[in-house]
Order: sequence, then structure tokens, then C-alpha cells
Amino acid sequence: MDSCWSARGQWYYHGDLIIMKRAAIFISIVLMAHFVHAISPEHSVSPSRQFVIYGANTQLRGAVSDLAERTKADLLTLLRQRDNWIVPVVVNLQPQQPNLPEIPTADLRFSQTGFGLKLQLDLTISKNLDVSLVKRELLRAILLEMIYRKQSHIAAGSMFVEPPDWLIDGVLALAPGSDRGQLVEALTTADKKGSLDAFLGQRPRFLDSAGRTLYRAYSFAFVQILIDGKNGPARLTQYIGHLSNASNEPLADLKTQFPFLGSDAEQTWQLTLSRLRNLQTYQLLTFAESERRLDELSRPKIAEANKPARLVGLDELARHKISASDKMALSELNRELLLFVAQANPVLRPIAREYQEIVALLARGKRNRIAKRLSRLEVTRKQLAARMTDIDDYMNWFEATQMKSGSGNFRDYLKAVDQSQLSVPKRHDPLSVYVDALEDQLEN
Repeated sequence: MDSCWSARGQWYYHGDLIIMKRAAIFISIVLMAHFVHAISPEHSVSPSRQFVIYGANTQLRGAVSDLAERTKADLLTLLRQRDNWIVPVVVNLQPQQPNLPEIPTADLRFSQTGFGLKLQLDLTISKNLDVSLVKRELLRAILLEMIYRKQSHIAAGSMFVEPPDWLIDGVLALAPGSDRGQLVEALTTADKKGSLDAFLGQRPRFLDSAGRTLYRAYSFAFVQILIDGKNGPARLTQYIGHLSNASNEPLADLKTQFPFLGSDAEQTWQLTLSRLRNLQTYQLLTFAESERRLDELSRPKIAEANKPARLVGLDELARHKISASDKMALSELNRELLLFVAQANPVLRPIAREYQEIVALLARGKRNRIAKRLSRLEVTRKQLAARMTDIDDYMNWFEATQMKSGSGNFRDYLKAVDQSQLSVPKRHDPLSVYVDALEDQLEN
């Protein structure tokens, strides 16, 4: 067996020397790992592993992680997309420093490094921290990741395109639990109607408080229009993915992804604003109200030259070639259905959305299989109406027989019944007198 001579004049076998070297390397790795662990700051990783939060304590990092995950979940639900993130988001929590009051509350940094894209959000923690601001910046970071998800190698010095403010405000307004009453009120009290071009070109950071609220209201209305259009969520996802190549004409970029805007984008915009001013769409209609409104919308009014306007069913329009007057009526009905989808009872909303798709197809002259779809929708509506009637009957029975205290919904009805009974004159024949006397005895 081979051996070697050590510096101290001792013999060692090569095998023993290899073992000693490996042991030394292992000890060095262990010591280095302990050293790196000792100097690395404490951090938390969100459940989806996209958000890595540094600083503060475990409770605060957990709260930020939960807010980030809920913000992303609301966006993915709106877009009907899965979570396919690639670029992580680093969130750095730092305490407020009295000697540095100029440090912003939230600072989002987006840059290209040697290892790829880097997204870092610095949050200054204080007693008066605005949670809505934190949620807004988290959403901005999530959207930035979606915009540049497939562009891992960007040339140095390139300009990064941020998501438009109207998209951020609109998504936040449409999130579950958001109070949209103030936004609709702002639309109602607005002095003048703003054009779509002017709205898309606004810089909200330069607006006062009232102007900022109105901008948020416009954003809510516009994102609702895009989502309610045909394949709206998928088209909005594509629009976000193409924002890195956006031009200086935002409306032209939108028309590329949303063909229904077309040449009448301004008309659609103004119609939506006027309807929002007249109807409080943030309050959902009941099932019965939605059914009545859907009945009205399923029979558009056709106006022809030198002829009185007439109501025509969609099934009738699906059986013959669409005329110019039919197309105009269907285009108007399409816009009304877009608004109705946001206002309808959640049970009927998928049906209303399918009616809107059918009307859009008819307006383009496409009638293939439309009659079958309409027939299937009618059957589904009848089944839903029967089921909702059964539910109402059960709830009424439960309140009348099982609840210890009434809701007061039937108070007026019972009062009217009592008054009607009092107004009926008593009969004085022998049998009636005997029954009245027996009733008095039983009551006493």
C-alpha cells in the first residue's frame, strides 16, 4: 500500500490522508453555514413562497404575508388565472426613524441584476401605517411580476413600464369586501362627464382628494367594463402580459386586446357612466328583480324606418338574417347587459353573462347553435326559479313555526289581516252566537 512522509517525519497512508482532507472540508462547510445563519436577518416566506419578508417580528411579518397572499388571490380570482409566479418579491420591513422623516412609507424597487429580475418593496413601519397603501404597493409589485414574468433578460438601461394607475385602482375597487358606495356617489355628484381619453391620460398623483376619489370611481367603472366583456378576464390577462411593449397611446393598446371597444369606445364609456350615476350598481338586485330585468333585456326593441318600434325575442332574431336595425338594437342591448352582469343577483350572473355573449354573436351576424343555447338557458332559468321559490317557502315556514322571534317581515300583512277581521260585522244567528260564546270561554 502507498504511503507518504509527513513534515514531522511520520508515515501516513494515502487513504488516511484523503479521509483527513474530507473531514476538514466538512468541518469548514459546517462552520460556514453556522456563520451565514448567524449574520442573515430573520425572515418569513409566504405560503405561495413568492413573498420573502425581512425585518420586524414574526407577528408583523405574518400579517404582511397574509395581506400579500390575499391581494394576489383577489387579483387571480378576478382574472380567473392560476398562480404561476416566477419572480419572487422581497419585502423589507424597516422601523420609522425620527432623524430620517423623508423616508417614504413604501418604496418599490424594480431592477435587473446578474441573476435576473429583482423586485423589492421597502415598507416603513409606524403607528399610523396606511394598510390600503401597503396593499396598493403589493398589488403593483404583483402586476409588475406578471408584466415581466417571461422577460428574465432585459438589457441594462432599459425603461421599465409600470402597471397603469387605473388598473391598480380598479382591481382594488373590485376586490371582495371593498366599499364601492363612495365611488358611485362620486360619479353621481361629478360636475361633468370626462372622456375616456382624458381619463386614461390622467396622473392621479397630481390630483386633489376629490379628484383622486373620482379617478378611483372611473377606474372601477372601466375595469368592470373590461371584465364584463366577452372573455374579459382572459383578455385583461393578455393586456397585462403585453404592457411591457405598450405604446404612448393607451386607448389604442386597449382596443388591440379588447375588440368590443372598437370605434364606439367613447359611447360605451359614457353609457356606463350614465347608468352608474342613475343606478347604485354596488347594491345587488334580488333574484326576483334580476329575473324581471332579464325578461326585459331578452326582448330588445327594434326600431325601423316609418314603422312603430316592436319587441322581438332573441329566439326570433336567431332564426333570420340580422338587418341593420336589428344590429343597432343588439349593440345597445349588449351594452345594457354588460352593466346588468355587475348588478344581477350572483345566482343569475352566469346566465346573464351568457345572454350577453349570445347578443354579441347575433350583433355580428353569427347564428350558429344560438337557438339551442337560448333553449338551454330558458330551462336553466325555470329550474333556478323553482328552486328559489322552494327556498323562499321553506324560509317563510321556518320563520313562522321555528324561530323564537320574528323578523318583522310579515308584520304589515298580519296587521292588515287583523284589521280586515275587525271590519267584518258579527252575525247574530243562534249558531254564530253560540260559537262566539264558546270562543270567549276558551280564551278565558
